[in-house]
Formats: sequence, C-alpha cells, structure tokens
Amino acid sequence: MNLFGMTLPQLQHLCTEEGLPRFAARQMCDWLYAKRVDNIDAMTNLSLKARSRLKEIAVIEKPAPVNCQVSKDGTKKYLFPAFPGSQENKEHYIEAVYIPDGERGTLCISCQVGCKMGCRFCVTGQQGFHGNLDSAAILNQIFSIPEFEQLTNIVYMGMGEPMDNLDNILASIDVLTSDWGLAWSPRRITVSSVGIIPGLKRFLEESQCHVAVSLHNAFAIEREAIMPAQRAYPIADVVALLRRYDWNGQRRISFEYTLFKGLNDDIRHATQLVSLLKGLRCRVNLIPFHPSPDTPFQTSSTIATNRFRDYINAHGITCTVRTSRGQDIMAACGLLAGQTQT
Repeated sequence: MNLFGMTLPQLQHLCTEEGLPRFAARQMCDWLYAKRVDNIDAMTNLSLKARSRLKEIAVIEKPAPVNCQVSKDGTKKYLFPAFPGSQENKEHYIEAVYIPDGERGTLCISCQVGCKMGCRFCVTGQQGFHGNLDSAAILNQIFSIPEFEQLTNIVYMGMGEPMDNLDNILASIDVLTSDWGLAWSPRRITVSSVGIIPGLKRFLEESQCHVAVSLHNAFAIEREAIMPAQRAYPIADVVALLRRYDWNGQRRISFEYTLFKGLNDDIRHATQLVSLLKGLRCRVNLIPFHPSPDTPFQTSSTIATNRFRDYINAHGITCTVRTSRGQDIMAACGLLAGQTQT
C-alpha cells in the first residue's frame, strides 16, 4: 500500500482499520504533502508503535523520472514508470511536460497509459489503452520533478482522458487543493476532456477547476471522422451541458481546436464554431497541428490560422493561437507516447 497519493478521508479510514488515532491521518498528510518526506520513519510526531505498524503494511513510493529531455525552447519532458514495482507492467511509461514561461511554470501531466479515445491525430490515442494511473502516479509527476517549487499551473492534458479515470483525477486534485494537502487554488488547475458527458457532469459538480474541451471540428459528421467519441457524446450535447453552469465567475471554460490544413480551417468551419458556442462565455485556443510519423494530416498555414482566429474574435468569442512548445522533443500537444529513449 502506497501512503503517497492517499486523501485525508482514505488515511482516516486506514487509521480506523489499524487502531491508530484518527488525528494521525492529518499528521501523515502534513508529512506526505507539505513536508514531502519519502519514508515513514521521518514522520516523527507519530508514535513508534504507529510508525512500526505503518511500515508493516505500507510504503511511501515516489519514483524519480527515468529520463528528461530538454527542448531548445526550455521545455522539459520527463519520463516516469507508469506502474512502479509491477513486474507485469514494467515496460509501460508515461510522460509529463514542464513548460517555463517567464514567472509561470506549467506542468502538463498524464492520467492514463495510452488512451481509449482513439483520436486519429493524436500519437497517444494510436497506442491503445494500457491502464489507468492511480492518484499516486498522477501526483508523482508533480512532486518528483526538480521544478516543483516553480510550478504555478497544472494542466491535465497529457496522456489519457481524465473523465475516463475520474476517481483518481478527483483524488489527486483533492491533494492539490485541500488545506491538508498543498492548499492550491483550483484556479491553478485545468482539466481537459473530449467530452465524456457523465464524467464531465460529475467533474463540474465536484470540482472548481477550469475545464478545457477538445473540440477540433464543430460539424458532427466531420468531428466523428477524427474523434470516435463524437458517436457516443455529440459535441452539441457537450456544449448543452456546459450551458447549464455559471461561467461568469473565476472558473473558466475553454475549447481546444487543432487546425488541420484543408480539413477544419476555413471560414465555413469558423462560422459553425461560432454558431455552436454563441452566448457561452468561453475561450477558443487554436493549436497548430504537430505532424508525427504516418499521419495523414498537415499543419494549417499561418494565413489560414490568423484568418480563422480573427473571424472568431470578430464574432465576440475570445480566440488565441497557442504557441507550440517542445516540438523538437515530441513534447507538444498530441505527441506524447511514453516511450523510452535510446
């Protein structure tokens, strides 16, 4: 049993089961998350008896990254074992990307090994699905990088679909935002989704973090051709769900839109996107497509990108073009593969 990654209620339950005082759970949280200790003996305000029992049944496991690649633009891509200690799944890895930008330090983290969604333009999606990360493996990407103290923002936009692993996503966010954890504001966290409606609905009700929806095409038939999730969860239904919530406060909804040359980057598509989102307080982030081997897609031209952006902005929806980071080390959007480097 790994104590790292457990929430206060989970540790309280453990204390009850093992006959430890309930207040020991909050003490453990302080050691695990505020003080970031890596062994049970370091929890010196727990009794010797409590520490002895914990060492019999539990560990604190936070594996260091096994590789780090550095981009020419300063972006760093960290490689972690997906299932530490597992002989059966020892060949699986995940990736997290650290993006420095002035006083901001953003970490893009993964939540699954591979992905079930099968988006045709995404390298991760072409790998198939190999398992969910538990909350410890999700949080370890944050706690085990040298830049931990420089982090200002976390985005759940790496490998996997967060709404397909929601229990572990919410547990990890609980650690990040609770007073017994890191006590971060949920406004520092953005969670992405292709729009799995049951999970998205639950997430909106149980979290105050920002949400980013992977849209990529506002025409249902065309979206389905590149995003199979459209069949089960039509984007029109996703937007209808989002309209039921208040986006006038500090919480933010954004839509991610990767531009593909000749596929979704003309004014016809921009018009449909405006029609879909009209009246919803939101932002559209345009993402340049990052080519990968064996892909049939091409990157939109700068002229087409700017024309698309300007049309959206002219119709009352804030639209920006995201700057690509880490493309030379396969760390940009849609390129994470969780592969060891030779």
